Amino acid sequence: MINVGVIGVGMIGQDHIRRLTHVLSGARVAGVADVDLDRASAVAAGLSEGRVFESGEKLIADAGVDAVVVTSWGPTHEAYVLAAIAAGKPVFCEKPLASTADACSRIIDAEVATGRRLVQVGFMRRYDAQYRAMKSAVHSGEIGAPLLMHAAHRNPSVPPHFTSDMIINDSAVHDIDVARWMFDDEIASVAVLKPRQNRKAAAGLDDPLVLLLEMAGGVLVDVEVMLNAAFGYDIRGEVVCEDGVVELSESAGVVVKSAGRHAGRIPTDWRERFVRAFDVEFQEWLDDVAAGAEPTGPSSWDGYAATVVCDTGLAALRGGGREPVLLREQPELYRRAAASR
Repeated sequence: MINVGVIGVGMIGQDHIRRLTHVLSGARVAGVADVDLDRASAVAAGLSEGRVFESGEKLIADAGVDAVVVTSWGPTHEAYVLAAIAAGKPVFCEKPLASTADACSRIIDAEVATGRRLVQVGFMRRYDAQYRAMKSAVHSGEIGAPLLMHAAHRNPSVPPHFTSDMIINDSAVHDIDVARWMFDDEIASVAVLKPRQNRKAAAGLDDPLVLLLEMAGGVLVDVEVMLNAAFGYDIRGEVVCEDGVVELSESAGVVVKSAGRHAGRIPTDWRERFVRAFDVEFQEWLDDVAAGAEPTGPSSWDGYAATVVCDTGLAALRGGGREPVLLREQPELYRRAAASR
């Protein structure tokens, strides 16, 4: 049984605690930490043996914690991930890996110094059955070489604090990671287009946006991001290849046809659409931890590359032009891990 400590018990932290406690096998939540100690105590009270730690650092250092899950506020991620690496403990960090490219680089350097991977980043779409089937079809060669990918990320609405930067850093980042993973390639440049503003968007919010990603190998990816679609949480993807096309289903549910009409359910938010992907993501991570193996999921390099592409996208949004993506040299540790997958 793996004793997991969770740092950050907000909405997603509590959802992962539910997952670890009631859905998955091989783990128990041994402790929690949060800047809001009252909230942490309330969450711990619902666990059979959960302890409350005064800080994330104390949780990481405790001998009763085997592995760490970081779901706290983004700017705190670097310190907690570095502490877990220093303690030699596997750490699952929700995106972002860190809030700046430099911070991500410091994590990479610390991990490389250990000689093995300890970090996994929470890009759950890689674990969605539809996305996995799409990638399998693309790499099978049966529909020829990929040429284009069309993607859409539509939210019904967003909280008032949402900014134009968050459209890229919090929403489009998932499509950025999917593009890198789908084609096993880096993104070479980013351009951002601003259509007419959605009348439901708050003043000053650039909604929707269209990102144009150019992969190093020549595939072009367009990503529509809309924050106020109103009708539901709508995730779309289509890869156009030389001899065919593969696309995501509109939802995981069914379409009912009767009386001259057809209708089906649209997910209301990300938890409904990707609940199973989160389950698979965590179970595979737990299995790697239990086996004493390096994590096979998204790496520190993936977290770093996504952050650099997001920063480049923000520069493109502000400047209105095509911006090149400039990555540091990839350490052998991550090239080796990619080759083994």
